[in-house]
Amino acid sequence: MNDLPVQDYDFRVDRPAALLRHRVTETIRNAIAVGRLKAGERVRERELCEMAGVSRTLVREALRQLESEGVIQVVAHRGPIVAEISPEQAVGIYQVRELLEGLAAELFATRASDADRAALQRAYEEVEAAFPTSDIVRWLATKNRFYDCLFEGAKNEALAASLSMLNARMTLLRARSLQTAARREKSLRELRELIDSLNRGDGVAARAIAVDHVRQAAAAAMHSLETEQLVGQR
Repeated sequence: MNDLPVQDYDFRVDRPAALLRHRVTETIRNAIAVGRLKAGERVRERELCEMAGVSRTLVREALRQLESEGVIQVVAHRGPIVAEISPEQAVGIYQVRELLEGLAAELFATRASDADRAALQRAYEEVEAAFPTSDIVRWLATKNRFYDCLFEGAKNEALAASLSMLNARMTLLRARSLQTAARREKSLRELRELIDSLNRGDGVAARAIAVDHVRQAAAAAMHSLETEQLVGQR
């Protein structure tokens, strides 16, 4: 069950941001993740412009990026809609994530610099500070930062690019997997164990812990998806 209170998020984009298009893309993705924009719902540019406080040009660019990630789908005679992720698609995404994240952890253990390890530790502390709150957008932002640091420290450009694209769709599933306080607490323990193995330089253990972390997240997200489907069928 979702133990979170419903919140009114402010999705307006901070204009001084260096990469405004990236921020617009991120805010639309977050709006989808928290349920402001629902799966199967038509996406109207004017409403997105008002929501984010930006121009139609920026919204269109963001929608094209989200379409390339599979988050937005363009349907004939309807235009862009929020793509639905079926349980079968979710299983496939987690299977790929399991392989790639396991490899990233193994590579980080042996290739990361002291600066990389310090950045990952700081990112973990941000996750730890965010999780006791009910701010879903903050959770997603801190978890994404954590993974960005992990991928960066793996020192494999092709792997980082693949994980970055996958992570766009993972954000939507991650919002589901972190809905309960019990899962968030367990997720923190798993990340702490992962960091301990990375700091020891134990690539084998790091890979195993990363794989198990993905499997636990998958189980939580799949339960949420299946529950939604049952409710929708009633």
